[in-house]
Amino acid sequence: MKKRSERYEQPVPPQGNTDADGGDPAPSSLDETWASLPPGIGPTPAEQPDPYPYTYPQQQDPRRQDARDQDPHPQDPRGQVPRGQVPYERDPYERDSYEQYQRPERDRLPEGYQRPEPYRLPEYPERQGPYQERYGEGYPEQAPYPGRSPERAPYPEPPGVPGVPGRRTGPESGSGVPAGVEWPEAPQAGTAAPETGPAPGPGPASDRDGGAGPDRTATTVPTLGAPRHSGPKPPLYAPHPGRLPSVRDDLDAAVLPDIVVDGATYPGLTVRAASVRGDSHRYESGPRQDSLCVARLGGPGEENGLLLLAVADGVGSAARSHVGSQDVCRRIALFLDPYADEVIAALRAGDRPALGALVNSAVGSAAEGLTQRVTQRGGRPAEHATTLRGLLVPLDPGLRERAWFTVGDGGAALLRDGVWDTDVFGEEQAGSGVIDTGTAALPGSRLARSGIHGPAAPGDVFVLSTDGLSTPLAGDAGMRDFLAAAWGQGEVPGPVDFLWQFQYRVKSYDDDRTAVCLWEDPTGRRDTV
Repeated sequence: MKKRSERYEQPVPPQGNTDADGGDPAPSSLDETWASLPPGIGPTPAEQPDPYPYTYPQQQDPRRQDARDQDPHPQDPRGQVPRGQVPYERDPYERDSYEQYQRPERDRLPEGYQRPEPYRLPEYPERQGPYQERYGEGYPEQAPYPGRSPERAPYPEPPGVPGVPGRRTGPESGSGVPAGVEWPEAPQAGTAAPETGPAPGPGPASDRDGGAGPDRTATTVPTLGAPRHSGPKPPLYAPHPGRLPSVRDDLDAAVLPDIVVDGATYPGLTVRAASVRGDSHRYESGPRQDSLCVARLGGPGEENGLLLLAVADGVGSAARSHVGSQDVCRRIALFLDPYADEVIAALRAGDRPALGALVNSAVGSAAEGLTQRVTQRGGRPAEHATTLRGLLVPLDPGLRERAWFTVGDGGAALLRDGVWDTDVFGEEQAGSGVIDTGTAALPGSRLARSGIHGPAAPGDVFVLSTDGLSTPLAGDAGMRDFLAAAWGQGEVPGPVDFLWQFQYRVKSYDDDRTAVCLWEDPTGRRDTV
């Protein structure tokens, strides 16, 4: 065991409270004990006692044991080495930053060594272009026409064929151009191009070029142009979409299309429908407040099918009427679909009271649903006011009666044998040409006028519309004549032609215009589409 230090071999006075001799009480601590001893005994103030005198023995390196009592190492950067500590020894592999790195002997290149030349690709002769390979060295490798890139330029003209002066033929098959197509020879520089006749008009391809392909010389495309109008001058507003509503102001108004075209075709029945934003709303960045509905109700089969044709006109003074008109059309279709069989049965029996009860239930349900939806969202139902009128058409060929219903203003006209009847529903102000600003509207009004129209005759054209069309139709003879000539000839116009004809313009009528037209087959046949 390691020998204890000399300072711990000095006599230690007794500790604790011992006053057996009757003297002063013994010191209560070790510090008081040392302080009470005579001078020269005990530790000095600079030398404090070890708090733990009995230390564990430490392992020492025997190789450095002899260096404990020597002088400090001369290369020690820390100065004097206290006794008992190992001096600083420099690592033989350590070098200063200013010492240059010497490459090891094994990595040095031998004298006279030369690095090999880098590998170079062999130089091949320049390959000829595709046109040069086909037509020889003299053919220019460039775009046939100035201003066009070679990759998008048309196929170049090949050399002339011997024995056929003034004519050229296309290349052989597989080159992208059909074989045997004749190429006219281009005029030489300084000569005028040969005169040609007028370009042939549109017609069958076989009549123009013998069936070889489409006519590439026709450049004019037929257009309908601006819609026709009454009077010597057209209205001041342009007949095309104008300013759009802002999304930040009203999202529902901003996403509404300016023009809507719809239609349907069934055996013996053809439907065309359109809705156009009025000139005033286009100018004021307002939404189209009208809505239309062309929907099929009932189960599968023509004997159970029913067409719902409806138009809704949002009240102009209501801020959210464009939302109310769309909502009412959807709710009417949703309510009447389960009762399609009852509607068909009432039409077969001519039961007007039963038909009126079904229609009133549908109108009341649509009004109540709209009111609840608006109230739950914190809105006012009066701001969604809209009119509504509809026509229920059975798909059964043997049933020629139609059911109609209406809430508020609008129009229903019949074109038969070229003569217009603008008061089909017997409304008092129909045909007067006066705009009525006070009208019944949903969801405030929950009762509808209804009835049965028929039987329908072959060639009839039934027009169900908002007052944007019914008012000028009743008050302008030019409009009636134009639409009678366009719709009463027995041939149903296509959707695009119908839209152009439907937009016939009359001065001072700038409201939204919506109409659904039903054509009866003029031959009376309902077995073909």
